[in-house]
Amino acid sequence: RDPMLVVDLEGLLDPKGDPMSLLKWTTKSIRHLHTALQEKGHTVAQTTVRRLLQAHGYTLQANKKEYEGASSPDRDGQFTHIKEACARCEAEGQPIISVDCKKKELLGTFKNNGQEWQPQGRPVPVNVYDFLSLAEGKAIPYGVYDVLRNTGFVNVGQDHDTAAFAVESIRRWWRQHGQAAYPAARELLIVADGGGSNSARGRLWKKELQGLATETGLILRVCHLPPGTSKWNKIEHRLVSYISINWRARPLTCMETV
Repeated sequence: RDPMLVVDLEGLLDPKGDPMSLLKWTTKSIRHLHTALQEKGHTVAQTTVRRLLQAHGYTLQANKKEYEGASSPDRDGQFTHIKEACARCEAEGQPIISVDCKKKELLGTFKNNGQEWQPQGRPVPVNVYDFLSLAEGKAIPYGVYDVLRNTGFVNVGQDHDTAAFAVESIRRWWRQHGQAAYPAARELLIVADGGGSNSARGRLWKKELQGLATETGLILRVCHLPPGTSKWNKIEHRLVSYISINWRARPLTCMETV
């Protein structure tokens, strides 16, 4: 009875996808399409709009992250440089650490994703809302992964993720574990991503590192990963992936310091 209904509906959809594929989709909701059709003078129900969409091969889908932007022209060169630096330190027996600060966590009775064994019908009660005012404090984990020894160290702060905190975490790892494990060390290679407290452009990070180098007598060499490649950092796969899921799971030798 309304020959222009399907034509106007097709015009509103702005279909996306491969034109050679049978599957098409739209990000516009049924309600928005129904309102637009009514404004064009069509008398139609939302159920009819849904039926017409399904009959013409449409599905409602969300956006998909796909475009990463242009890569740095020096990306491959930087990875090659990091690989060569790590190979040289490994051959000479010099320590190599991978560092990163992870997601801050509120302390208190807050909900965590995942499950654990509890008596049936007696789940652990937690707060309904994750308000900062309900927290007893805030935990900021900064990890140090020893590449050669395959051991991890986590320094948990209570204030802010700053360059001073990052270098203090490295200092504590060196005093408590690194110095004894590498008594003949002359230098320390630090692999980090390019942002956050250990940013490649952070002046305070460089200043604090100079203080650590003067204090320990070590030559500190820092290799920053190219932009957008922080997931390639060793600590992401060898340490953080375990403690992010459950703080009780420790396949590595992880130490915590507050």
